Amino acid sequence: QVQLVESGGDLVQPGGSLRLSCAASGFTFSAYVMSWYRQAPGKERERVAIIGTNGNNTNIAATVKGRFTISRDNVKKAVYLQMENLKPEDTAVYYCRAQGVTTYWGQGTQVTVSS
Repeated sequence: QVQLVESGGDLVQPGGSLRLSCAASGFTFSAYVMSWYRQAPGKERERVAIIGTNGNNTNIAATVKGRFTISRDNVKKAVYLQMENLKPEDTAVYYCRAQGVTTYWGQGTQVTVSS
């Protein structure tokens, strides 16, 4: 059974930090490109970060570049999103995505940035 389970979302003040985690199971994690997407109310889902299978290649969206970092641990079968200097516009549901032979999505975790 394939599972992608995100965690780490929370309510945080502007300028704060969060680390999201996505735990994978049920497929060959190391063979999948992993990414983080987010969707704010009334907006389309957008990709914020992507990481290659070996973790050496990453791409961060311009809107979060310099503040967000993506990493992965193929032994633990997990992908992470470190978010720094959070802004109210970062408020969204954050989703983990696995792309390979098939595409899988997690259920999302809520990040709210507000004072």
